[in-house]
Amino acid sequence: MKNISFILIVSLILGCADQTTITITKFEGSPEFSNSILSLSQITEDENSNSNFNFDVENYELGVQTIGAGENGLANSAKGQHIHMIVNNGPYSAHYTSDFSKELEQGNNLILFFLSRSFHESVKNPNAFSLIQVSSGAQEYEPYDLESEFLFYSRPKGVYEGDDIKKLLLDFYLVNTEISAEGNKVRATINDSEFMIDEWVPYYIEGLSIGEVTIKLELLDSNGELIDSPFNPVVRKVTLK
Repeated sequence: MKNISFILIVSLILGCADQTTITITKFEGSPEFSNSILSLSQITEDENSNSNFNFDVENYELGVQTIGAGENGLANSAKGQHIHMIVNNGPYSAHYTSDFSKELEQGNNLILFFLSRSFHESVKNPNAFSLIQVSSGAQEYEPYDLESEFLFYSRPKGVYEGDDIKKLLLDFYLVNTEISAEGNKVRATINDSEFMIDEWVPYYIEGLSIGEVTIKLELLDSNGELIDSPFNPVVRKVTLK
């Protein structure tokens, strides 16, 4: 009986030791790029039905490393600063030049572009993004209301290995809305841990265990109710190895 009790106690201790607390912390210290500008100058379609996007970029250099990259503990792109392109609130694609092409699915595509630091933190000034809709295919589709309140998921994304698993950047993009202690908020659910966010800044996530991580973001009104807007909420999975 004593042996059984001892085994149970050891099992409980080991079980508690395996549990980690997930936390999010405001990430500060990045260059602000408050006067950087991203503006869409032209959209064309090539013979393969790919959409070609041409941007004017001011006060921001694509393809270079952001100051602080490699020192802040966040996963970083070796290709440097870039443009994030998010189609229908799916995983973004990164583009390192101001002109690029993308094959779009048939239908009406809601597309967000914004300037990104080399470690994938978005530039959150009102001139650093562009929100458009592009219809692909011969059929007519119901348009999105571009004046709606939007929450777009950006990071974390994909697979993390080595030192990159210690801190994961949590970053999202807001359009036509603000969050505050008394107003709208973003609820982030990371596995079973829930966080209410009332400040639009980047955060880093710590305390994650190896394996699959599920992240859900919801844009809520001041009463805590889900705002009726396209692609809200959004759920994403990432993997830590």
